[in-house]
Amino acid sequence: MMLKMSDAEEDGTRVSGTVKWFDPSKGFGFVVANEGGPDILLHANVLRNFGQSSVADAAGIVVIVQETARGVQAVEVLSISPPAGEEFDEDEIDSEIAEAVDLSLPLEPARVKWFDKAKGFGFANVFARDEDVFLHVEVLRRSGLADLQPGEAVSLRVVDGKRGRMAMQVTSWEAALKPDE
Repeated sequence: MMLKMSDAEEDGTRVSGTVKWFDPSKGFGFVVANEGGPDILLHANVLRNFGQSSVADAAGIVVIVQETARGVQAVEVLSISPPAGEEFDEDEIDSEIAEAVDLSLPLEPARVKWFDKAKGFGFANVFARDEDVFLHVEVLRRSGLADLQPGEAVSLRVVDGKRGRMAMQVTSWEAALKPDE
């Protein structure tokens, strides 16, 4: 079986690392490679090509990088994993949110209605359903995201909570199109 490499992978270097910080309003952030070396610029367009508008600080990330006149830059995101070792304080957040994600739940395509990072929550609409789905900032962080923009297309694993439907996982829109691995 022959694996097809992306154009960026053929011309760049695969690097595993951790997100140092990413600011969606600035449109960029930086990645620190596990092997060390200079910080790697992560531009919002590269992240959007992966299907996300943000990424949580300390999230694990695998990127293809290229050396440019301005330094090392990510040209493609291959994978993102949630920050390691994040513990949830059940007194601080609803115990339903702290539960492990049931990966047998289907990924439902949705669009973000609004999300306020300062308030720590927001809502999305799942396609072909009338009710809103609650989005908590801890679920975003656990999903490897830092923020969501109104109108952003996402995929959600949703459960029926005490106060209505709530997201337990938020992923890229494209994830709902791929079979679960």
